[in-house]
Amino acid sequence: MNLNTLRTTCCQVACGLTLLALPATILAELKLPAIISDHMVLQQKQTNPIWGWDTPGTDVTVKIDGQVKTAKAGDDGKWKVKIDPIDGGYSPFTIVIEGSSKRELTDVLVGEVWMCSGQSNMGMTLGGDWKSEVESLSSNHKNLRLITVPRVGTQELQNDFNGKWESATSENCKSFSAVGFFYGRYLHEILDVPVGLINNAWGGSAAEAWVRRESLENDPRFKSLIEGWVQRETDLQSDATKEKYETALATWKVKVAEAKAAGKQAPRAPGSPLSTLAGNHRPGNIFAGVVHPTLGYGMKGVIWYQGESNAGRAWEYAQLFPYMIEQWRAEWGQGDFSFYWVQLADFRSETPDPGDSQWAELRESQTKTMSLPNTGEAVIIDLGEANDIHPKNKYDVAARLVRWALAKDYGINIEPQSPTYTSLSIAKNKAVLKFDHIGGGLRTVDVNDVHGFAICGDDHKWVWATAKIAGNDTIEVWSDTVSAPVAVRYAWAENPVCNVYSKIGLPLTPFRTDDFRMITKPADIE
Repeated sequence: MNLNTLRTTCCQVACGLTLLALPATILAELKLPAIISDHMVLQQKQTNPIWGWDTPGTDVTVKIDGQVKTAKAGDDGKWKVKIDPIDGGYSPFTIVIEGSSKRELTDVLVGEVWMCSGQSNMGMTLGGDWKSEVESLSSNHKNLRLITVPRVGTQELQNDFNGKWESATSENCKSFSAVGFFYGRYLHEILDVPVGLINNAWGGSAAEAWVRRESLENDPRFKSLIEGWVQRETDLQSDATKEKYETALATWKVKVAEAKAAGKQAPRAPGSPLSTLAGNHRPGNIFAGVVHPTLGYGMKGVIWYQGESNAGRAWEYAQLFPYMIEQWRAEWGQGDFSFYWVQLADFRSETPDPGDSQWAELRESQTKTMSLPNTGEAVIIDLGEANDIHPKNKYDVAARLVRWALAKDYGINIEPQSPTYTSLSIAKNKAVLKFDHIGGGLRTVDVNDVHGFAICGDDHKWVWATAKIAGNDTIEVWSDTVSAPVAVRYAWAENPVCNVYSKIGLPLTPFRTDDFRMITKPADIE
């Protein structure tokens, strides 16, 4: 494909996006977005927006369950009404919408709605889980509804997408988010209400792509992030880059011909400079192309599994991740809805010596985000795989996530939080640590010895430590080589060997007691 063909293809894609981005003002008929359609689930016990487009100035009436709501299509064709709260149940509703034409939405349920977001570990399908064969067979649930938003990266705000609500079956569940599906099925079976799941995960995505570009540009904390992208965007669209791509493409075609003649596998085509512009790292791309089409849809909350792509910038993530949550809440306009995430799993080789770790710093930034209201973190430091960034056990991940919703949103008496470090005191050569959320007390798993602790003195040289559970909420840590300890770390590595849990089976949250400079903190920042 030469650059002219590539440009033509990009123009065709852009035209398709434009059709999704523009309101249906040129059509003399009622138009609804994919998220407002047959088989959808409305969030129970709260006001729910219903919207669409029609000819400007058209009066639109929406009827459901005896309610009659009216609106007028604006200059851009958009109209919106708000449905009064309805209790959840299994009796389906029909929504009648009349404007310049008439639409009837059938088999609409009212229950609990959750959005499943993040990168590939949220996007990983049920078909990829270790238990997929068995779990899919038990997944025919007509009142558990699924919809997936396609991955569209663009700077232009999209108003719609190609997708539809479907009841869960043993077949379609295999292509849906495994974490999301298990989470939703837990809620459906435990609460005995319909559940709607919106999957918009995008593998490899960076957190900044999930935030409105303009918001990032207006926040001085992300000045260097935006400046870097502005330069990159300029470079990617330069004549020099285009010429380099054309040369690489011509060379590739020659190699493909040579490989074909020799009966060998053809080499991979060079990456297009334009693909980055439509990719999942560019600030605002996913917000505009994936989040915006569903913006405002009534829901209970969000579950999130992301962070791997930002691990090299963990210090920045401590500001960016909570900012993203705050921005989504402001954009949605339904208050501080629940937002629960999965902390990064263990990954890569086990390190022989204690020290610094980008992934450990990212986990810390995730834990700090719990300072926001209505948030929660599922610790899965024990569920990863050293040789696979996509661990196959998503069932237990969802089980830890759903504890947060059951406890905080649905009033069930269950401890959702992993044990968490609270304080350090020094008694001679020992560091005495206290913890809360201990779930009946602390214990070890697999072996009796406590593993995972490192300790250091004023020299900041970390050594592995001996540790002992000295009470339900207390652990003592020491090393014969550190006579005057000043700090302790636990599970501070990409793939730590650690084994402390609460007695209800939740792993101790990785932590550090020190405030030493983070290795991911930019050198030009004090």
